[in-house]
Amino acid sequence: MLEFTKYFNLDDIWAVRKISAAVVNISGRQRMLSQRTAFLSLQLVCSQVATERVNLRAHLLDAINLMEKSHSGLINGDRSMNLPGQTSKEVTAMYFQSPLNLDKQVRDYIAEVRALVQSPDAELEQNNPHLNYITTTAYSQLLEALDAVVTQYQQESEAELLEMDLKHLKLYQETCAAATQAEDQAAELEKALIELKQAQAKLLHSEKMSSLGQLVASVAHEINNPVSFIYGNLSHAEVYTQDLLHLLNLYHEYYPKPISEIQDHIQNIDLDFLIEDLPKVLCSMQIGADRIRQIVMSLRNFSRTDDTEMKQVDLHEGIDTTLLILQNRLRAHPKRPTIEIVKDYADLPMVTCYAGQLNQVFMNILSNAIDALEEGMGNREEIAGEILPTIRIRTEVTHPDYVTVRISDNGPGIPLEVKSRVFDQFFTTKQVGKGTGLGLSISRKILVENHQGSIRCESQPGEGTEFWIEIPVQSTQEQSAVKQKSKALNS
Repeated sequence: MLEFTKYFNLDDIWAVRKISAAVVNISGRQRMLSQRTAFLSLQLVCSQVATERVNLRAHLLDAINLMEKSHSGLINGDRSMNLPGQTSKEVTAMYFQSPLNLDKQVRDYIAEVRALVQSPDAELEQNNPHLNYITTTAYSQLLEALDAVVTQYQQESEAELLEMDLKHLKLYQETCAAATQAEDQAAELEKALIELKQAQAKLLHSEKMSSLGQLVASVAHEINNPVSFIYGNLSHAEVYTQDLLHLLNLYHEYYPKPISEIQDHIQNIDLDFLIEDLPKVLCSMQIGADRIRQIVMSLRNFSRTDDTEMKQVDLHEGIDTTLLILQNRLRAHPKRPTIEIVKDYADLPMVTCYAGQLNQVFMNILSNAIDALEEGMGNREEIAGEILPTIRIRTEVTHPDYVTVRISDNGPGIPLEVKSRVFDQFFTTKQVGKGTGLGLSISRKILVENHQGSIRCESQPGEGTEFWIEIPVQSTQEQSAVKQKSKALNS
């Protein structure tokens, strides 16, 4: 192992990984900031409260300043953000050449946001030219350009890490091959070689997985890279630990009577217990790392931001992934018991849809159900112990070319005057800062406009709420193709 470290600087590995993670994370954050500033701009124009507009202007300035700093750091470097400022030819072309010209797009976008912030209240209307530019750009050409450069950064990061891993693997093989020449260590080194190859395969797989997921708000980038570092190095730590423990056993065998100072230190640290417990600690860390890694993979399956066309998917898988992400909110806390999930799944066919968009619909409705149950428990604390908060999810095939997903809760229900507005844009009954009034309106747009489906709300005060989602099994294009084929066969 000492021979190996002479040829491979572990500090260099960490530095390269840290820089790669920072570049990918911050480029992904630019995408999130463009979306956030567009949303804040809409809020600023729609707000009629003077104090709220002041706060929104401040939030917009903070977001755009951060976006400008990150943009400058990606191009010119910023040591505080671990950005090297050295971009590849491909990335440089994306920033400064056609067709993207991302540098100009970002600077123009920042200028428009600043102009909107500086606009007097009298000009803050829906037809404000700055607002029109911001909302149009943030969700079209700027978004596409930011997605393109993030993808390029990821590909370059993956290639760089893969090259480093291959060099790493080669050094492992050379080191182990040299060590096997010693007859007295042949058996131990052969075992170590097998373990190191397995660990290397896991590390390569983990690094590849870290570049696959791209979440809407860059959460996957913030979690996946550090988890990969931990997960990949735990196997090495276990091998190193076994080597050190074996070395201690050899010392104990050939030097059974150490000096008194060593004996005192052995007693102080309780060496026997340490030798017994250390492998257990590493095993627990491995289990924890595996669990976090599973959650990260679920996040990737949930987001599916790379879906640019409809695909056949299993709706139950999307619902279950969403429930896994919300698992922490379902657990019990002092004001309410655990929220029970009751699944009544039918045998559904594969549905042609935009999977990421449907997952967002499930997330919005399930989050609202949890909020309603928490509100209901808070308003009825005297009987909260007698109420078991429950969310029921039912699926079935209807019409027969449609599938229906029904999500219900046993919360306080929705008053009639509120029920008629639940799908209105910016309408919310939640406290300021807890709701945007966009979740259900976006969900309806996804289902009706993008999938030719429908959504409706059934609720009575005191009797809970149920949302009905209907989605065609086949897309409109597929249905047309089937009809044309049937007509051709009949003729």
